[in-house]
Amino acid sequence: MRQLLAVALGLVVLAASACSAPAPPRSDAPSATPAGPATLPSPTGDRPVGTTVLYLTDTSRPDPWDLDVQARELKVTVWYPTERRDGQRAPYMTPKESELLLKGSGMASTPYDTLSKTRTNAVQDAEPVREKLPLVVLSPGFTKPMSTLTSLAEDLASRGYVVAGIDHTYESYATTLSDGRVAECLACDSDTDPGFHAGLVQGRAADVSFVLDQLTSKWKHSGLIDRTRMAMVGQSIGGASTVAAMVKDPRIRAGIDMDGTTYARIPKSGLSRPFMFLGSREHVPGGRDNSWDRDWKLLTGWKRWLVLSDAEHQSFTDIPLVADVLGLEPLPGMLPAARGAELTRAYVAAFLDQHLRGTPQPLLDQASARYPEVKVCMVEQKKGCR
Repeated sequence: MRQLLAVALGLVVLAASACSAPAPPRSDAPSATPAGPATLPSPTGDRPVGTTVLYLTDTSRPDPWDLDVQARELKVTVWYPTERRDGQRAPYMTPKESELLLKGSGMASTPYDTLSKTRTNAVQDAEPVREKLPLVVLSPGFTKPMSTLTSLAEDLASRGYVVAGIDHTYESYATTLSDGRVAECLACDSDTDPGFHAGLVQGRAADVSFVLDQLTSKWKHSGLIDRTRMAMVGQSIGGASTVAAMVKDPRIRAGIDMDGTTYARIPKSGLSRPFMFLGSREHVPGGRDNSWDRDWKLLTGWKRWLVLSDAEHQSFTDIPLVADVLGLEPLPGMLPAARGAELTRAYVAAFLDQHLRGTPQPLLDQASARYPEVKVCMVEQKKGCR
């Protein structure tokens, strides 16, 4: 039995897994996909969703991975509420991005353009609503494009958030830049170097601050963003980068780390803004990864530590949602893909509603009969997760 991305897309890996060398393509012709195109779950909010892509260049610093480039180029995908319900749906990724992601992940039994056919819910380049809305920055895992967090981004936009997802150039298998060039994973050549992860999250923190500068002042729809209500959410190394970005940039009022080992050090004075750990069973207090235990003590404001008992590392992403079209079967006992997406959306939205909108969310305070898979960890009381 082939298991759901356990090897091919790194489902059971450490929270900030290193990049391994891509497996060579098999010589035999790819088999046909066993199902039609994947379709992302519909957003749960009541607002139609639009999306657009921005290409931003930070001329104040060289690229940290390509030493011949004197400016940092970034692709930023923005999702937002719109009044428009019909129109062309935005692409999930390009055929070339799909090819490089599947090759880099060791997938050779599926047509390489398969993931580019995934159906999204957002209308491409639709006009945004004319409102002041909170902003959420999303940062994906190492080697993964921003598109792997599309389901979460669309859902937040449908609930009335502006969402800015950053493709951190040269840190994923494929990022298409403004001139059509496809940037591959140069950072993968350095991931065993001492201090790699610490440097990576600092670089991402710089990316985030630059993107906030651009979106709040130079983007043509900058009036859409309420600068006093901005947060960040990341998965894996993106979650670790949330810590780094909050330490660096006080504009980020609240943050969530979804299953990411943390590498940025919090000052001894602590981090007083709201923060939530949302992890898989690998991240129980006192578990194999002690970075959350270390940082918990330095979180001096509102904080929560939640564990999804049947989740794996990629349960917080779209990867399980597209597994069927890759002909891959789920790991025994693993949280079903749709349920993982539902839980992630519910708890991320609850956190943001409480801390950016001031709407109390009892869901974050105790175990829920509706979501029994989610355990609230009682760290100070040393009572484990219930």
